[in-house]
Amino acid sequence: MTFLVFIFLLALVQTEAVGIRSTIFGPRIVTGLVGGSVTVRCFYPDTSVNRHDRKYWCKESTRRCETIVSSNGYVHPKYQDRANLTDYPDQGIFVVTMSNLEQKDMGAYKCGIGISMRGLNFRVEVDVIQESPLPSEAQLFYVEEGGSVTMDCDFGEQHASDRKYLCKMGRTGCSPVIDTYGVTGEPYKGRTLLTNQQSPGSFRIIIGYLKPQDSGIYLCGVGNNGGKTQEMDLHVYVGTSIPQGPQVIKGVRGGSVAVECHYDPRGTYTVKYWCKWRKQGCTDIIRSDGFVTEAYEGLIAMYDDRKNGTFTIIMNDLKESDAGYYWCMTAGDKERKASKELKIVNGMPGLTGEKEVSAVVGAPLTLTCSYPCKYYSFQKFWCKWNNTSCQPLISYEQNQTGRVVDCNQDNRTFSLKFDHVAQTDQGWYWCGVSRNGHYGETLAVNVQVRGAILRTADEGLIDNTNLEEDTGNGVTPEHVVPENRAVQVDSEKSSGQSQVLVPVLAVIGGLLLILALAFAVFRYRTVNRSDLVSVGSYRTNISMSEFENAKEHGANDNVFMRETQETQIGGMDEFITTAGTEEVEEPKKAKRGSKEEADVAYSTFLLQTNNIAQEHTAEDSNT
Repeated sequence: MTFLVFIFLLALVQTEAVGIRSTIFGPRIVTGLVGGSVTVRCFYPDTSVNRHDRKYWCKESTRRCETIVSSNGYVHPKYQDRANLTDYPDQGIFVVTMSNLEQKDMGAYKCGIGISMRGLNFRVEVDVIQESPLPSEAQLFYVEEGGSVTMDCDFGEQHASDRKYLCKMGRTGCSPVIDTYGVTGEPYKGRTLLTNQQSPGSFRIIIGYLKPQDSGIYLCGVGNNGGKTQEMDLHVYVGTSIPQGPQVIKGVRGGSVAVECHYDPRGTYTVKYWCKWRKQGCTDIIRSDGFVTEAYEGLIAMYDDRKNGTFTIIMNDLKESDAGYYWCMTAGDKERKASKELKIVNGMPGLTGEKEVSAVVGAPLTLTCSYPCKYYSFQKFWCKWNNTSCQPLISYEQNQTGRVVDCNQDNRTFSLKFDHVAQTDQGWYWCGVSRNGHYGETLAVNVQVRGAILRTADEGLIDNTNLEEDTGNGVTPEHVVPENRAVQVDSEKSSGQSQVLVPVLAVIGGLLLILALAFAVFRYRTVNRSDLVSVGSYRTNISMSEFENAKEHGANDNVFMRETQETQIGGMDEFITTAGTEEVEEPKKAKRGSKEEADVAYSTFLLQTNNIAQEHTAEDSNT
């Protein structure tokens, strides 16, 4: 009973292993010369089980397949020093070589994997002939489902201008796959490329997104009918460990799409890229080395996840012209090429907001992105775009640049806030949603900063805005002055201010002098009146005789007033009695002289002040 259970479990394990592993593949026929050698390459799925399992080469007979050589080190006695098997588990291939061929070596052989002949195997016919040349053998291509194959064909320089083509052999003939005239078979549309190589007469064909039904014999050739051909044997196996993702992607006008491209993370790759398929080739749009075609700047990005073996392409602001076939491709020791079809359908983008925003240096700015209810539980993010990625910004907290990412769940908006916009903030910003490490929709916003400092070859740093221009939001940009010019501007201002300050101070000083003299005259006249009232106590500074002499020489009492305008001093003030003095009546002429004395002094002062002001005016005009 225990023995039966053991047999059952062993059969179950063997069945499971066979289910995991897929078919082995090799050449259908190989030909060698008598005394020569043949080499057989046998391909197998690169799984952990297959890498460590036994590989073998056996010759079929009526009842069984007798082992000739195996990876365990066994060699049949009749084939000692004639047969050899080398395994390359990292590449999923083992190579069998048979030398010193004899006619009796002809027959059917199998290359296989496992401990018995009932495991994975592939039948190979070995033909041994006497005469040369040997017929050309088909090139073998062993590719996993969803992968790609690259076929190189070379027919020499004499066929450089001939039609080049690839077709697939079938029961009714060779069905067209692609040619240099632009013909593409319907099953291969969007996933087949034909490009001429540098060597004249040579060309390369790439078929992507392979399916099991693509397995078969292909002919690449030159010319229209017949001509030279070369056989290609393609085998597509099922059970790949690398996921493929959908082949058809749908997007709406003005919206975005995120496409995941898969590759083997164990490989070494020089570059990864995304190109758009055309009848005569594939136009690069973005590459992992930083290249982005100009039409897609700010609108496309590549995210590479080496751990999971995926790179994601995100395209924004979709247009009708974006529809078509695209290829995600890798170049390296494990090349992988997959085709995707993008369809533009009717609908509205999920994320909405302004796509063009103008900002001013030093002013605050808020970018807002609205999302529908279906994205309520998704992760939201803002990032700043560059040609290699879109750098995420810190969420829900302020970073060193003064940018804040905020989310309002009630209004279903999340925003990016700038405390003070700087010149370096100009560029493309994306808002987006993601879930479980997979990117969803995104919205690209172009921020243009005005009032930024530009550098020119001749003038150094200059301001690129009209400083008198109204920004439209109530903010007027301030002058942006470079540090190396700020000192020069300050010195010019100081020089100009000093030139203006001298006459201003002179005028102010003159006015103060006039006021002081006017006050002195006023006081003088007041004192003079006191002299008239109390002549015995005070004396005037100017003698009465001097006034009389001036009168005799024809001088006016006041150059600005006629005699008829003079005010006569009289009344009760003319006679005042002071204690201890003799009361005296002042002659009218003497009283009139006191008035004249003050008027003449006042007139002289006004003339001198007028002359000073005219001299300063003349000096200012000369300078």
